[in-house]
Amino acid sequence: MTRSVLFDTETTGLDPLHGDRIIEIAAIELRNDLPTDRVFHTLIDPERDIPSDATRIHGITNADITGKPIFAAIADQLLDFFGDSPLVAHNAGFDFGFLDAELGRINRPSLDRARMIDTLALAKTRFPGLPNSLDALCRRFNIDLSLRTTHNALLDCKLLAAVYIELTGGRQRGLELETASLNASAVEYATIADRTPRLIAVPPAEQAAHADFIAKIKDPVWLNADFTQTG
Repeated sequence: MTRSVLFDTETTGLDPLHGDRIIEIAAIELRNDLPTDRVFHTLIDPERDIPSDATRIHGITNADITGKPIFAAIADQLLDFFGDSPLVAHNAGFDFGFLDAELGRINRPSLDRARMIDTLALAKTRFPGLPNSLDALCRRFNIDLSLRTTHNALLDCKLLAAVYIELTGGRQRGLELETASLNASAVEYATIADRTPRLIAVPPAEQAAHADFIAKIKDPVWLNADFTQTG
């Protein structure tokens, strides 16, 4: 059973190379591209103020991160959760860039880009020329967005997991198994239907006994049956 990890971050801004930091990270374990109940989630003290423009997007304020751990304090736990699994994110280059910047500050190696699975790239391949934001994909796949009043890393992970299932055909796997079962049943039925009936001879004494029995019945249906063979 293959394991991967889907994750999302919220940040103080858009550019980790100019001082923007991670303030929230959430991750969900996937097995065969389907979510399990294993989740990693934490708010992070970015060691700087959160601009009001950023707060309007994700709803996280300076008060929310007061007393929360800094990235260095949660890095080992996060990396343990990631393991060596592939890492799934929407517009993954953005999240990888922020994580690499945070890891660099504590002298840890960057994430291997070979592990990156970008759902935005998957969506663009499947729906070229169409809007492929997380909101747009949720609407396209009829995924409930009613709780998404602001960007929230854990909620976004859960929504993205549902989107990822659709993008990878995960929801159809049960149907494929059922179809395979039905096909197997059809083959079995066809095999039975194609068999040549085996003729069974009825001994004369039994035919005579049966004839004597039905002679005592008014208009017996057996008179229309052929008892010389059965299939």
